[in-house]
Amino acid sequence: MITKARTRHLWPGLAAACIFMATALPALAADKFVAITQIVEHPALDAARKGVKDALADEGFVVGQGLKWEYQSAQGNPATAAQIARKFVGERPDVIVAIATPSAQAAVAAAGDIPVVFSAVTDPVGAKLVKDMKKPGGNVTGMSDLSPIAKHLDLIKEITPKAQRVGVPFNPGEANAVTLVQLLQDNAPAKKLEIVTAPATKSAEVQSAAQSLVGKVDVIYVPTDNTIVTALEAVVKVGIDNKIPVYAGDTDSVPRGAMAALGFNYYDVGRQTGKMVARVLKGEKPGDIPVEGVEITELYVNPGSAKKMGVSIPSAVVQRAKSVVQ
Repeated sequence: MITKARTRHLWPGLAAACIFMATALPALAADKFVAITQIVEHPALDAARKGVKDALADEGFVVGQGLKWEYQSAQGNPATAAQIARKFVGERPDVIVAIATPSAQAAVAAAGDIPVVFSAVTDPVGAKLVKDMKKPGGNVTGMSDLSPIAKHLDLIKEITPKAQRVGVPFNPGEANAVTLVQLLQDNAPAKKLEIVTAPATKSAEVQSAAQSLVGKVDVIYVPTDNTIVTALEAVVKVGIDNKIPVYAGDTDSVPRGAMAALGFNYYDVGRQTGKMVARVLKGEKPGDIPVEGVEITELYVNPGSAKKMGVSIPSAVVQRAKSVVQ
């Protein structure tokens, strides 16, 4: 039984507990929610997503320890990307992270006053995500992964110097792919190359698009086009069956069968994006954060795939490669 005297002694403790609970409430309110949408799952974009999560953890935002993290893939469907974006907006996250151009466009269109940080977007201005790379304005910023197209064409000439026509399967419905094709066409004449395109609006059409290039081109180049990269193995098969070298715009495609790529490590792209997300979570306005690009490139080669495609990669190229896939 608790006596009146003992009850009096308990009140200070209860008061202290109430004060503790009151002071603890702001900490609960400070918990953060990041919603991440990705147009499709393939190794490059998956690596970017992991980089975002790891960089946030390094900045003190750990999933399950004060950070709520929700991820959804649109499975390559822009309409699904729009549905995901609207769903996330209804959940009111602190930041929406959008990986790849179609998901970024959907997120920005739906976001309203919710901050959006995009990643792996080739041409943020052309995709109408921001008006200015240095001063994005509004609630949007992010990372551009614009490929160093001139260097890619130089690599093609170095490994296959007799090549004159470059086949490029691409999705004309992806703004990033259209930008890359235009850059290829702009840079090709100086390299004495001709660009031959083959459209594919969905992954099921990629193999037939690649097959349509047989007899018309000397090499095939796969840009950082999510539709084509998702079905990369189909392009590689066409290359092997017809002895046409297949190059890629991203290094993650080399272990999957492309013979060479000079590109970005998309895990590092994700980490750079994650640092930008952390800045927003800490209170900075996205519109005040300049859109960032990736300057460091890495060379990956796959001599085994090259041999199957009838090509021997020069030893000088192999020696300077960051990774030689066996």
